[in-house]
Amino acid sequence: MVNLGDVFPDFEADTSAGHIKFHDWLGDSWAILFSHPADYTPVCTTELGKAAELAPEFEKRNCKMIALSCDGVDDHKGWIEDIKSYSKLSEFPYQIIADEKRDLAVKLGMVDPDEKDKAGLPLTCRAVFIIKDKKLKLSMLYPATTGRNFNEILRVLDSLQLTAREKCATPVDWQQGDACMVLPSLSAYEAKQLFPKHVHHSVPSGKSYLRTTK
Repeated sequence: MVNLGDVFPDFEADTSAGHIKFHDWLGDSWAILFSHPADYTPVCTTELGKAAELAPEFEKRNCKMIALSCDGVDDHKGWIEDIKSYSKLSEFPYQIIADEKRDLAVKLGMVDPDEKDKAGLPLTCRAVFIIKDKKLKLSMLYPATTGRNFNEILRVLDSLQLTAREKCATPVDWQQGDACMVLPSLSAYEAKQLFPKHVHHSVPSGKSYLRTTK
């Protein structure tokens, strides 16, 4: 299991677009790795199609995309044609890692013990990993039965990228352009210097931790 802030494990694997060494593929960019229980499954097909539709949005954010599924390269290539047909895609803009023996699924803590294939082997859960500087910045784990919301993943990526460069945090339901919270660790003087138009919100406790800024 990889914890937040850990260096994300390096590995070599075959994919639908050739062999990769993960850290070399990562380079200096942001990246998202999302796993799937199996090829030719209905929920995964909808997810991969949606992710492909949103690929230009991830590219705008300098975020590479890569998927993983517990089947082989040949199955991946055939499944991609189904995904393109179902989602009316002219191309498929990212590659799918092959993990037939589930080595990566186990190594990365992505196994869903409640979901098994016909042979009784556990399936991979719907994991989402966002990585930068080869470190894990975010992880989300969904059970195999629940499809992900890739618009929410984009929202989270926006938050991660903003808070990586500014001393702020994003509040509940934050969207790009909304007000942010000034970090409590900043003194009143520091907050004034960094965010001269920030607003201090008075609360019954009298504590000055609620400060918002555009």
